Amino acid sequence: MRNPLGLETLLDLHESIIDQGGGYWIRIEAWRVQVTDDIPHGIRYALTLHEPYGTRILGYDNAHAVKLPKKFKYAGRRLPFDHKHRHASDKGVPYGFESAYQLLEDFFSDVDRVLQEIRQS
Repeated sequence: MRNPLGLETLLDLHESIIDQGGGYWIRIEAWRVQVTDDIPHGIRYALTLHEPYGTRILGYDNAHAVKLPKKFKYAGRRLPFDHKHRHASDKGVPYGFESAYQLLEDFFSDVDRVLQEIRQS
């Protein structure tokens, strides 16, 4: 792995469920996998925020390649596996994985933002 910053913390959080109040909750999954072109950092992860009925409303993961809109040309391009889902129906946008620490920081910042928006509406 290029940058191990925060890696053990992320791995220690594997299978964690974290209550966010009001029925909202976070699930964290993270484990080591073989380094590949699709997963160059050797970590498979899924960090998700769920609403009270269980629907994912925010997520960061690398379970699949992001499908770019049809207006983009695919020829010769590698599709990113690291991505985030910004809302329940979002198919995903690329996420620039730098380190496990940065992943956690970005995810929890987005969780705070989403929950603040929900609570203000």
